Amino acid sequence: MNSLSSREKDYLIERLQKGEPLPEDFKYKLFPTTQKEYELVYAGKMRKEDILADEDGVTAAPLQIERIYNGDRESYPDGWKNMIVFGDNLQFLKTIYKNEDPLIKDKVKGKVKLIYIDPPFATESDFSGSEGQKAYTDKAKNAEFVEFIRRRLIVAREILAPDGVIFVHLDYKKAHYLKVVLDEVFGENNFINEIIWKRKGGSANPTNKLGVVNDSIFFYSNSSNLELKQLFTKDTPEAQKYIEERFNNVDENDRNYLKSPIVSPNYRENLCYDYKGYKHPPNGWSISKEIMTQWDKEGKLYFPENGKRIYRKIYLDEYPGQPIQNLWTDIFVINPMATERVDYPTQKPESLLLRILELVTNEGDLVLDFFGGSGTTASVCEKTNRKWVVCDIGKLALYTTQKRLLTIQESKSLLNADEKYNRFSRSFATVNTGFYDIEKLFTLKHQEYQEFVLNLFEVSPRSKKIAGIEFHGERKDGYDVMVWKYWEHKDAAVDEEYLEILHKNIGKRVGDRIYIIAPANSVQFIDDYYEIGNVRYYFLKVPYQIIQELHKEKFKKFRQPTSSSNVNSLENAVGFHFIRQPEVKSSFAKGTISIEDFKAYYPDEDTLEDIPGLEALAMVVVDKDYNGNEFLMSDVFFAADIISEDGRAQVELENYGTKISAVYVDIYGNEFREVFTAKSTNP
Repeated sequence: MNSLSSREKDYLIERLQKGEPLPEDFKYKLFPTTQKEYELVYAGKMRKEDILADEDGVTAAPLQIERIYNGDRESYPDGWKNMIVFGDNLQFLKTIYKNEDPLIKDKVKGKVKLIYIDPPFATESDFSGSEGQKAYTDKAKNAEFVEFIRRRLIVAREILAPDGVIFVHLDYKKAHYLKVVLDEVFGENNFINEIIWKRKGGSANPTNKLGVVNDSIFFYSNSSNLELKQLFTKDTPEAQKYIEERFNNVDENDRNYLKSPIVSPNYRENLCYDYKGYKHPPNGWSISKEIMTQWDKEGKLYFPENGKRIYRKIYLDEYPGQPIQNLWTDIFVINPMATERVDYPTQKPESLLLRILELVTNEGDLVLDFFGGSGTTASVCEKTNRKWVVCDIGKLALYTTQKRLLTIQESKSLLNADEKYNRFSRSFATVNTGFYDIEKLFTLKHQEYQEFVLNLFEVSPRSKKIAGIEFHGERKDGYDVMVWKYWEHKDAAVDEEYLEILHKNIGKRVGDRIYIIAPANSVQFIDDYYEIGNVRYYFLKVPYQIIQELHKEKFKKFRQPTSSSNVNSLENAVGFHFIRQPEVKSSFAKGTISIEDFKAYYPDEDTLEDIPGLEALAMVVVDKDYNGNEFLMSDVFFAADIISEDGRAQVELENYGTKISAVYVDIYGNEFREVFTAKSTNP
């Protein structure tokens, strides 16, 4: 233990006596860890052990299936369904790490062959508009950004397969900090490559620096037993130059070839020659006589009339290309007019993900992307028969990825950009984590409901009876928990009479507190607990009303962006929340949706948001030709673009069908949906 001064000891004793948390820097003194040769030190950096123990206030959150798509189509033989997960990715990673949720138990942790992430590169201070206004905003700055990513990397390594790998896609602004973090998390010995992707070129440089045309992709393995597949390319300038200069020989069949000298035996003379023509004994074969004979039969050997060197003919039409190195100059950003483009700000080309998948995975392998964004990872995995899970906290990412999978048959083939993929996606599920539909919760089977709410409140399932009364779980602090079986008590409630009877039976056999999980409308108490004698009976209500003393941090919900420049905002969600539909008054006429009034609710409370009217609106997502079943986003309208100075909001549509589905998303991610029927469609 690092030595503490008398003053520091007195300070710590005072904090402990008051029940106050210890400052972060004192944890390192009280519980030192073995330091690496070098590491990145910055404000707010937590110990790995504390992150995995949820000392950061972020805990695992149960998964709730929102909908299963293509349920009647093919899935995997083991029953696996690919997943689009909506929610905070750190919560989701911890759910995988905990490995208790029935939806993914023993299906993901330790089985992820590849993690690819493309986190937002920028921080709040990185970009400004032409007149100094913020053109990009995220909520994490400098050290906060580094720690935001590091905490996710720490949990990510714990869920990788033993032979798994991770690719982290970054640009120059924070890449060098995160390289050091990656060395700490995965081990410097497990660093494989820094891949340089030349993503653009040819534009004029800014006046104050050289133009930036590349990103970095850091590639780490979870173990030393890594085998990469050998890939080749003909599309780099270097490969094209090599082909032009070297494949300049033509045989009698008009096939271009190059002559490649080989160190091999001249089996005609039963002698060996090296590349300088020196003789060696015939036991020094570098290429077997059988291969040489086969090459000769195929006309792939060239024997010059003078000289003793033997050449192999490598035909251009059989040449695979040059081996892929760590400089990738043959993959281009998506053309603005390309059919692949889905109008998501940070979309990456499918060819980039295809190369990564081909390097390190096989068909049937599981791939995870917890900054899902535009859904490129999901799309390429689907087309190459890899299992996939993507997660994102943004509604735009959710709808973009969902549409991309539901219309994948119309997208381009990976083998030929001029052809369609022409296959429907397998069955997949959209899943919520940390953000739940209360109606779906109460339609679960009774055992499934019990498992869900125990998981929701971080209670370990543990059935036991006290004085004949059944308890269903135990909290981390050792206190017993009962799930109120509302289906057995339709005409009863958790009220004073019930608690008095309960206390009479168990009051002398339990500790100083008991927890009861129950629907909020079954609990006849406003306060968080009711005290009888020396026992407090705490109520864990569904929907939840926060009991502050039970949590390290106050519950906090991520806010959805209100403009396209904020799509990749970085912010942690803390705790869990229940969907509360906003109130919307709107109308549709002649291709225009008019939003006349909009009100959102505080998370988990019945009071309306005090943000006035339309300022609580984040975006409107529209399907202009709704088929009555699957919502396919055709347009997204951010609040910043549709609200006028006089406080009115209008969405102008073109080329719409007879039915239009509109989804109004508030700043907390809650939705209100409605369908309009057009009296006539526009031409």
